[in-house]
Amino acid sequence: MEYLLWVIVALLAYSVVAPLTSIATRDIPAAVGLFFATIVFLVITTGVLVLTGTGEPATVISQDAVYIYVGGFFLTVGILAYASALEAGPVSVVVPIFGMFIVGSSVIGIVFLEETLSVTRGAGIVCAIVAIYFSAGDER
Repeated sequence: MEYLLWVIVALLAYSVVAPLTSIATRDIPAAVGLFFATIVFLVITTGVLVLTGTGEPATVISQDAVYIYVGGFFLTVGILAYASALEAGPVSVVVPIFGMFIVGSSVIGIVFLEETLSVTRGAGIVCAIVAIYFSAGDER
């Protein structure tokens, strides 16, 4: 259950990203802001690799590394598009729609990674879709 602690940390940290990005992109273009945020990410991640001793060069050419490179491509496209959406639209609408990646990732895990689709998990996916639909609804 160690992953639960990490996912809570990720949830709390990532909850602050959208509002900060929205504020920053009032004066800074989204791609520029993302570039500098990536520099911060790289510096901190490099520190983690050095401190934990997990930065072995052989991993960059391992067979499974291709998944990381392809994932990095999709992460770049997704985050650039997300930052651009936050630059143009309200956080309260952009974030819930972006949150549909949770449903997409769950479905990919079930279909392609052969993860179990229980009734409870299926109901959770449906509830997530409904919740996102209502939370991103129009602002009349």
